[in-house]
Amino acid sequence: MTPLQELCDWAARLTHDDLPERVRALAASQILSQAASIRAGAAHPLGARMIAAFGEPLQPDARQSACVLAGLGSWLNLDDTAYAGHLSNSTVAVPLAFAHAHGLTGARLIAAVVVANECAARITAAATLGPLRGQSAIHTHLVGAVCGRLHAEGVTDPRRWTDALGLALALPHRPLMRAFLASDARLLNALAPVRAAMDACDAAAAGLHGAPDLLEHPDGFLAALAAVPLPDEVTGGLGRRWHTETLSFKMRPGGPGIDAAVDCAIELHSELRATVGALDPATVAEALVEASLYTLYAGRRADRYVTGPDAPLGALVLHTPYPVATALLTGGLTVADFERPALAEAARWRLAERVRLAHDPELTRALFDSAAPFGAAVRRAGAAAEPWLLEFGGPETARIALDAARPPEPDFTAATKATGARVTVRLNDGRAFTRERLVPLGAMGDHTRACHENLVREKFVGIGGDADTAKAAAGLGTMDAGRLRDWVGAALAERA
Repeated sequence: MTPLQELCDWAARLTHDDLPERVRALAASQILSQAASIRAGAAHPLGARMIAAFGEPLQPDARQSACVLAGLGSWLNLDDTAYAGHLSNSTVAVPLAFAHAHGLTGARLIAAVVVANECAARITAAATLGPLRGQSAIHTHLVGAVCGRLHAEGVTDPRRWTDALGLALALPHRPLMRAFLASDARLLNALAPVRAAMDACDAAAAGLHGAPDLLEHPDGFLAALAAVPLPDEVTGGLGRRWHTETLSFKMRPGGPGIDAAVDCAIELHSELRATVGALDPATVAEALVEASLYTLYAGRRADRYVTGPDAPLGALVLHTPYPVATALLTGGLTVADFERPALAEAARWRLAERVRLAHDPELTRALFDSAAPFGAAVRRAGAAAEPWLLEFGGPETARIALDAARPPEPDFTAATKATGARVTVRLNDGRAFTRERLVPLGAMGDHTRACHENLVREKFVGIGGDADTAKAAAGLGTMDAGRLRDWVGAALAERA
């Protein structure tokens, strides 16, 4: 049995009763969190254009609805992440569409989401040490969409699963950074692979076959997309090592890697207001953001495209100075901050010019010590990860990551995502104010494990969702088909 066949055999048989309660609870929060992201995308002017092109979020054709939901939830970087991958754009969007159209119960929705998470995260993890990561690794959605749909439809034949995934992964998508950062093509980043996955499911149902050894074959998926293939990640610890436990919930737009810096800036806003009053950019000598290489890497890709309020949104949400400046001045960061008139406020850009990024090796060490976004993969690879580390960050990063290496974790019950930052605001009069955060608000760690239900309710209501709808999400697994359909309609159809 190949790794793909073994994964499909396990996934096709998994039911809601097989899931630990803590995993079910995280999946329920994930569904509410992604519903908030979809609402935010639909309320934005660019989201309205997507709806004009492809139709409303909830449609009679679940396949088309899945594509629209995937697209709306992805491009503001409000989508939830895991080790490994930006999962929710497919692993939540597709089961939601099929649950609403075909009358699934809440238990079946939860199970479909978890199965899609586990399969998509495992195959993404197997290729994490390669050229594509984060939102650029859109093969995540080929897997998440296939598995989310097949489980929601009640397909229990693992051969259909293997065929559909073999067909979907036969033509893996790869975004071009120029288009991703400088045009509205970013809005199609999740929509396109989900559409391809729907075609793969239809083809498999009609009897077309995929290659069952596609993942590990010398001419296959991992050979093409992984610098350091990790095929054991596909099936290691099935039923014990739950990738759903590595979920990090995005509380604010923007990323990757800016979350902790924005958290610090929000705290500094309150201290500065109490100390010096409303912050005037002219009084700021420097706002220093010290962060791991991860934050600096993403920022470098976007910086060349961000020159002011007319910068493309695809680059702006990856840019550190503007979000940090906005949080320092306003005490928050919302979707509206990436639209006019807020985006055109001159004070934000004057302060953004004073934001400087610097590398903190200890924060990079903590990054690789955590599971997400790729620390767990480096531990699995061991010394074999060195070529990838050298290409990603150079000799210093390779040394830090390998020095921090420890035995791979047997499960993810204590997983963290330590994308930390330290922000120091130095005023012209010599005073300095500093805040530091290792794990961003909502990122996986002890606080999120304890408080994820409250965190995602806050996110949903803050984006314009109904408080009762948010509260009801904790009981998704007990809803019958009629109640679930009403809940999905309230969560998604009534846009802000």
